[in-house]
Amino acid sequence: MPSTAVTGPNHAYAMGLARAVAGALIFGLPLLMTMEMWALGVSVHPLRLLGFLAVNFVILVGLSRFGGFERTDTLAEDIMDALAACGVGIIGAAAILWLLAIIGPAMPLDEIAGKIAIQSVPMSFGAMIARKQLSGGGAEPADEERAVRGAGYGGQLFLMAAGALFLAFNVAPTEEMILIAYLMSTWHLLALILASILLLHLFVYRLGFAGQEELHQAGPVRTLVVYAVPGYAIALAVGLYVLWTFGRVDGTAIDQVAATMVVIAFPGALGAAIARLVV
Repeated sequence: MPSTAVTGPNHAYAMGLARAVAGALIFGLPLLMTMEMWALGVSVHPLRLLGFLAVNFVILVGLSRFGGFERTDTLAEDIMDALAACGVGIIGAAAILWLLAIIGPAMPLDEIAGKIAIQSVPMSFGAMIARKQLSGGGAEPADEERAVRGAGYGGQLFLMAAGALFLAFNVAPTEEMILIAYLMSTWHLLALILASILLLHLFVYRLGFAGQEELHQAGPVRTLVVYAVPGYAIALAVGLYVLWTFGRVDGTAIDQVAATMVVIAFPGALGAAIARLVV
């Protein structure tokens, strides 16, 4: 008998889940192999880490609507897919950390849990956006564009926040961020602020979000005011939140905190700018 392709919702979900695992590995593996992340799993205050996981979950729910690993139609489906992405992130992080001998049975349970929890964040993000990055294309991108358009201006800002959080999270654990902020003068910081806003503006205006035609009709000045400046403000806020979560602002002078925010907001702004290309 000739073989027939297996189709249906279960097969589609299984394929989406397989892409989620692949996306989790691609996006999460670099951070899984860094000493700073291993240390943060132990040093971050449990309540701050729990709050960060909650923020990550909310973002995953929103990303599910715009470009999750399977198509969804309701908030309940988005929540279920966010839970699935978190599950992929937790299981994947635990498996890789064990495989690399970063965790083991001789370690205290709270240390193991902390390391897995913090490493699950980038892996769950990768799992959620795997459909757009790893699928073969088709009609789904058009569906995602309609979802973003339907969400309006708030949806665009949400995607900016998600992109900023992901890139800021990738650099915030490193000591180099604090060192760079310490070395930079006031003029360096002002130049970095201007460069961040300019690059964000150019990326948004030339590479485009959903509704790029409307952006060009509105003109570069309105795009700068409506998207680039708010996007940079979001990148600053996200940078401050990540720094606070990781304990980088505790006992630190306010001018040094502000300088580190500006440094982290540079990759954060780029993440905000390219969010629609990634998600």
